[in-house]
Amino acid sequence: MTTRAGRRRRVSAPSDETFDEAAWGAVVAQFGDHLRTSLQLSPYTVRNYISDIAAFGEFLRLRRVRDLSRVDRGFLRDYLAWLLELGYVKPSVSRKLTALRAYYRFLVARGDVDRDQTDLVSSPRLDRRLPVAATRREIEALLDVPDPTSERGQRDRALLEVLYSAGLRVAEVCSLDVGDIDFEARELRVIGKGSKERVALLGRPALAALKDYLGGTRPVMARRSSEQALFLNRYGGRLSARSVERLVKRYALEAGLDPEFHTHTLRHSFATHLLDGGADLRVVQDLMGHSSPATTQIYTHVSTEQARRVYLGAHPRARRRAGLAAPSESEES
Repeated sequence: MTTRAGRRRRVSAPSDETFDEAAWGAVVAQFGDHLRTSLQLSPYTVRNYISDIAAFGEFLRLRRVRDLSRVDRGFLRDYLAWLLELGYVKPSVSRKLTALRAYYRFLVARGDVDRDQTDLVSSPRLDRRLPVAATRREIEALLDVPDPTSERGQRDRALLEVLYSAGLRVAEVCSLDVGDIDFEARELRVIGKGSKERVALLGRPALAALKDYLGGTRPVMARRSSEQALFLNRYGGRLSARSVERLVKRYALEAGLDPEFHTHTLRHSFATHLLDGGADLRVVQDLMGHSSPATTQIYTHVSTEQARRVYLGAHPRARRRAGLAAPSESEES
């Protein structure tokens, strides 16, 4: 059995090759072009893939490996162990392995390597974590924070309403154009992962907030360079994902919500509240743009956990079993 110390010893014993920085950078750039053009991934996703691949380049540099066809199962296991020793959490390691698999598929298709052993290693087993959803009252508190009488407040109220009403990813809301809104049908045209198009629905508060923004703040913020971008920054450009994440975090803190509240919490809450209200799982899957029902299935567990907490906190027999005071006879009758 290979011990952690043994893995360290192998990592510290480099080959006689010299890592070629220029060649590595050129191929990674071509991989990025492939992701953008052939797979039509979003710039945000491409950036994450390239960032994850960079860690593998650092390991190749450490081991002085130039020939990627030399990378076998043992080398890859050393790489994953190295990441864990550096302090990367399991989800990050798993994501980097996913990026590496995509990279090797690209290399094999081009004929740069004749074997791909990335499928022979497994990702670290992840601890099951349920997505965290806010309560309806917490969502209301968040949506009430932006001041609709100010320019930025008007924009931010519309942004938050759309994120929650349609259950959008941050990249999806940033890519929206004015022409994507159908006020009469109360719909949004959304381009999701893999450039897949879907229709998202909007509630009346979101539609009202959008009308206020489009009739008030947006014309003031718009510049010639704004084109058709729906949500604009103060310079008239398209609002970035980083800016959206920052403002959601700021408003959440002002509303007194959990400091870990982020843009995806709104999406989690969207799905959970739909299921709590009796929505069919397949409908929620379509609205969220999930390709597989298994991805949406996790939200049923969230709803079950919430139901359990409500039951344990409210049902008199549940409270008694938990060691709390039993209700009086008049309460039980």
